[in-house]
Amino acid sequence: MQERALKAGNAHYADASAVPDQIPVFPLAGALLLPGCRLPLNIFEPRYIAMVDHALAGARVIGMIQPDLGAHEDGPTGTEPALSAIGCAGRVVSFAESGDGRYLISLVGICRFRCRGEVRAGTPFRQCRIAPLGADFEADNSTGRIDRAALLQVFQAYLEANNLEADWDSIRGAANDLLVNTLSMMAPFGPEEKQALLEAADLKTRAETLVAVTELSLARGGDRSPSSLQ
Repeated sequence: MQERALKAGNAHYADASAVPDQIPVFPLAGALLLPGCRLPLNIFEPRYIAMVDHALAGARVIGMIQPDLGAHEDGPTGTEPALSAIGCAGRVVSFAESGDGRYLISLVGICRFRCRGEVRAGTPFRQCRIAPLGADFEADNSTGRIDRAALLQVFQAYLEANNLEADWDSIRGAANDLLVNTLSMMAPFGPEEKQALLEAADLKTRAETLVAVTELSLARGGDRSPSSLQ
């Protein structure tokens, strides 16, 4: 397959070797970061304030990862929950201090990674050894085979069923890869669905997964909670 460099902010990552093999991780259930997409975060816990400081002083990379879907919030001895096998590394591309002790940051996804184990680094936040997924550095030949019309139709039906709003001008004008990944990130689904979208083998599979979980949600009556998707 043809290789491609990935860009996040001002940084270019020519191949998997350009991504640090040890990074701080932010375990957050229900959060999804995908390569090339932006995720805003409101950081307020002291340990994650320290995590951002650590990232900014180094490679500016943070791994977004969900707690293992079968794990409890805390183990029987108060230990941290196990982590999912797959996460996504993101680069801090914007940073602001709120004035009340919080950090407002944005990550842009670089690539997905496989967690190879945690590192006892003596920091208040967790760190992991990672193996970037090489597939994210290869051209995705499935992009042109996405059923764009079906994706937009089912997503519009979901929004209407749940009294949700979205910026349709931006959505309709987006390229296939940005469309699928952005809709995957903004869709208000649970941790299991988000993990399935993250782990999809290619963009076409992710689009099909998104259509399937959206149709399932519609069949079950949806979320029914008013909101707005920007």
